[in-house]
Amino acid sequence: MTDHSEPTDDRLRDALPFWLSLGTIPLALLGAGLGGWTVLLLPLYSWGLFSILDALTSLNEANADPDTPEAGLYWYRLITLAWFPIQFVLLFLMVWYVPQAAHLGLAEKIGLFFGMGVISGTVGINYSHELMHQKSKLERWLGDLLLASVLYSHFRSEHLRVHHLHVGTPRDPVTARYNEGFHRFFPRVLWQCHASAFSAEAALQARRGRPWWHRSNPYWRYAVLQAGMLGLALVLGGWQGLALFCWQAVVAVWQLELVNYIEHYGLTRRHLGGGRYEHVLPRHSWNAAHRASNWLLINLQRHSDHHYKPDRRFPLLQTYSVDQAPQLPFGYPLMTVAAMVPPVWKRVMNPRVRAWRRQNYPDISDWHDYNKALHPVPHAGFASRDQPQAAATGAVRVEKSAPP
Repeated sequence: MTDHSEPTDDRLRDALPFWLSLGTIPLALLGAGLGGWTVLLLPLYSWGLFSILDALTSLNEANADPDTPEAGLYWYRLITLAWFPIQFVLLFLMVWYVPQAAHLGLAEKIGLFFGMGVISGTVGINYSHELMHQKSKLERWLGDLLLASVLYSHFRSEHLRVHHLHVGTPRDPVTARYNEGFHRFFPRVLWQCHASAFSAEAALQARRGRPWWHRSNPYWRYAVLQAGMLGLALVLGGWQGLALFCWQAVVAVWQLELVNYIEHYGLTRRHLGGGRYEHVLPRHSWNAAHRASNWLLINLQRHSDHHYKPDRRFPLLQTYSVDQAPQLPFGYPLMTVAAMVPPVWKRVMNPRVRAWRRQNYPDISDWHDYNKALHPVPHAGFASRDQPQAAATGAVRVEKSAPP
């Protein structure tokens, strides 16, 4: 990590840049009211504006004091706590209003809910990710509600019980393989993440001596919350409202999996033999210190530190030097655009992956089994013995690399 730090306190002024997500709300209302080209404002704001701001602002390589008390983070936490009711009201207001809006054509309605999916994916799922890692029941419930609004509730189980334990190994579906284009990655993870999440929850029930259908399995909660969201969409907007609601969910999930694709592309942990792998280190996540996109994404791009301490609140996440963790050339908004064009993505990222391999694993000459995820999956005792999981947060304790 860098060896300098900046104070973090509870002044609204310091936290205000992280509230820029609220700028999406008036843009959504403007698009619904005016139609036409204004329905494009939401993706232009999320992808375009913040990419421009990244280019105009310097990298932010300063680190807050990780021991800052909770009381000093009030204004940072508040935006994540307030987001679900804001998104819920906006989304279902649109579900009710848009189907009956005579001034909006079908293409405008589809475009408008594409933008809603950008909101609920780029902001909503990202905030749910922050909330699901916390100990507070309120925060974890808000995270569940945000995921239910995009029909992707199982992401919590997959993320906490699979991804954080097995990142960089064949057992983690969302570790994108070297040279795997996004259009192959996306359908693969849609199926594999459902299967791995359900298996992880069923295995947890089995370890507690319960059948998978026990009432404590969160899949029951997921089903009820998602059914409630679908039912409300149907009541408020009819069949067209329901279809538009589902469309925004598809766009939101697409946004999530684009980010998953970027975060660990081509980065694998050394196989030690016998289904065992090295500990997770900062070098196993792509990082980006771009200031503006980290405002929008509440520091998600400081991804190495998130894997070091998953329940660390977003303003306290630390950044790492290039010697400790691989760095993306641009922030996530621009990198997701590149990922949608596999030849461009591979031209940008494959040389970086090969350089990362030479730097960190010069003794490995044959990467075929890593590229194709052909090594044995971690055996049953791997997670519990090497990376104990905190019951309350799904946290995984991993080693930090020594400073250069």
